[in-house]
Amino acid sequence: MQLSLNGRAALITGGSKGLGLAIAKAFAVAGGKVAIVARSAEQLAAAEAEIGAAAPGAQVLAVPADISTAAGCEAAYAAAEAAFGQVDILINNAGTSQRAPFLEVSDALWQNDLDLKLFAAIRLGRLVWPGMQARKWGRIINVLNTGAKAPPAEGAPTAVTRAAGMALTKVQANEGAKHNILVNAMLVGLIDSDQHRRRHAASKTNESYEEWLGKLGAALPMGRYGKAEEFAATALFLCSEGGGYIAGVALNVDGGRSPVV
Repeated sequence: MQLSLNGRAALITGGSKGLGLAIAKAFAVAGGKVAIVARSAEQLAAAEAEIGAAAPGAQVLAVPADISTAAGCEAAYAAAEAAFGQVDILINNAGTSQRAPFLEVSDALWQNDLDLKLFAAIRLGRLVWPGMQARKWGRIINVLNTGAKAPPAEGAPTAVTRAAGMALTKVQANEGAKHNILVNAMLVGLIDSDQHRRRHAASKTNESYEEWLGKLGAALPMGRYGKAEEFAATALFLCSEGGGYIAGVALNVDGGRSPVV
């Protein structure tokens, strides 16, 4: 199947590395225009160059913004709309995994997690929605994790915030479907990313990253960690015409690890 995003413009948060960068590259290779959003201008510049190398001639916009604030969301959207004329696709990918025992999660940590993951998706969704509705075409993907369906002990605040994101996905999907605004969630399992490289470095093990990741992956149903490119390929399908009859789904992209479907 040839998947194309020709003429479509995507706004991707957390787009300077990891899954967001992989999605941006896949979209650009498929002919899409991509605006990547992150806080670090240096990381954005490196990501922009990497996307350009993968898709020569692609229209790529790097937007430094803090989307945990309303002003940051507005700035990110305004920059993408000014550059491309419209935003057809929104990928809400920003956020890290914040986990601690329940009694150790402060109000500040709860608020930070909600602002970055949930309120950013709400605010950006509110900004892109009118244009999508007027054009009768839109795609929104909320990148969550499998804890949204099966919250573990010591999984707060992220599992709670991600569960709220899954509810938001269903509300948006039910409202958007009649306007051809298709909203879905993708739930991350264990996928090779910068986050895991940081964990490997913090572990101070003598094993190489590949050895360390291989041992962890061996316990998974598929016997390995997922690849960012595999996650990106799924996002591309959902945002293409090939995914034109899929809405309101929370899709596990986890190699079978989640205990629930």
